[in-house]
Amino acid sequence: MEIKILGSGCAKCKKLQGVAEEAVRELGLQANVIKEEDMMAIMSYGVIRTPAMVINEKVAVSGRVPSLEELKELISQHG
Repeated sequence: MEIKILGSGCAKCKKLQGVAEEAVRELGLQANVIKEEDMMAIMSYGVIRTPAMVINEKVAVSGRVPSLEELKELISQHG
């Protein structure tokens, strides 16, 4: 499983990355959590607001930092 955190490196982007990594650990999954800061790459997903999270090349959330429980549910659904 590949999870990408899309964003410029702002505080919310870093928080989303941390929560995503924690969710992966709690779920006991093997996943690569990658930070993508290149604006052209971010735009290629059609994301208008960051932070955003892409799971296996599908945008799962955009423009906010979900709770740990919501992220665990999203990762389980998309994985």
